[in-house]
Formats: sequence, structure tokens, C-alpha cells
Amino acid sequence: MDGNGRWAGQRGLPRTDGHTEGEENLARLVRVAVQRNIGHLTVFGFSTENWRRPRPEVPHILGLHEKLFGRVAELNELNVRIQWIGRPFDSHEAKTPRYVQRAIRKAINDTAQNTGMTLTVAFDYGGRSELVNAVVEARQSGSVTTESIADHLYLPDLPPVDILVRTSGERRVSNFLLWQAAGAAIYFTDAPWPDFDAAELDAALELAPAR
Repeated sequence: MDGNGRWAGQRGLPRTDGHTEGEENLARLVRVAVQRNIGHLTVFGFSTENWRRPRPEVPHILGLHEKLFGRVAELNELNVRIQWIGRPFDSHEAKTPRYVQRAIRKAINDTAQNTGMTLTVAFDYGGRSELVNAVVEARQSGSVTTESIADHLYLPDLPPVDILVRTSGERRVSNFLLWQAAGAAIYFTDAPWPDFDAAELDAALELAPAR
């Protein structure tokens, strides 16, 4: 969800305002995705690299994610099940604050019975870290194969990515679902994330493979 800071800068606003608008746009897009009968929506909320962002931004973004995971009533109304992907909380490398951990656990528990779209939020997530962890666990369990790596990903049941969206003019692959996105179509747009709307989503969906 790139471009929050640039969106704010174009309007003479603090970068934190861009992140706030980005979080609100995610709520809007979740509603649109439900209307489009999308089964899985996975969003890159906070990467393992994002801890290096300017100091004033990080606490603000953490607060927004606590709020995001707290929107349980809205998610239940939409019949959306939420899950999280990222470095395990008990990992020595994990950096997710305890108050965000509590919000994540509560959101997962409170939406567990929903049967509609699954919204997966990647927080303190990095594709490379996930693959290293999977290889280590696969080796410990026996042998390292394509199947054993897949079985030891953070969320083994997460389906392969059909469409990877890059906003704000980015023309590169990021450290996001590197294993799961193999073979995915990529939708590039110059729109910063806060301006990514239903029309943009529909354009991205046109890249979906036939079922």
C-alpha cells in the first residue's frame, strides 16, 4: 500500500496524515472487495524494513494498526475473517509491540466464525524472513523440498497470489509473499494507495486467471 507519504506531501500535509488516510482507504477497499466476492485479500501493512522509517511515523502507524485490528464490529457485519502473517511473536527477531499483539489476537478470535472474505494483514512481515524460517523448520523436520518449505510457511493454507498490486508508480517486486506470488499477474498503477479506489480494483481484477 505504497504512496501514503507522497499523497500527503502533494497536499501539504504531514506524512502521518497520509498513513491515516491510507488506513481509512483500506476499510473502504475491504467493503468493495466483499462486494466483488473476492475470497482472499492480503495487504502489506508493515514490513520488517519499516521499523527504519522516520521515528515520528512508526508510533503513528502502530496506532493505526491497533485501530485496524480493532474494527471487529465492521468486519463481522461484512462477514470478513481476519488473520495475520508475520514473524512469530515468540521469535527472537519479532518486534510487534505487545499492545498490537493483543489487538491482533482479539481480532482473529472475534472474527474466526465469519465465512466470507479472509483479510490477511502482513505486519512485521518480510518474504525473505518467512522463507529462511520455513527452510530452517523444513530441515529440522526432515528434508528440504518444495513441499516441505510450503508446509512451513507462516500461513501454509494461504492460497497462491493471483494478482499482486503495486501502487504509487512502483515498478518493482517488494519483499512481499515472495513464495506465494510466484506466477502472479502484477497490476501497476500510478495512484498512491489513498487514491486506489473501486475502479482501480476492478482494473486489477481483469488480470485474474480464468477459473
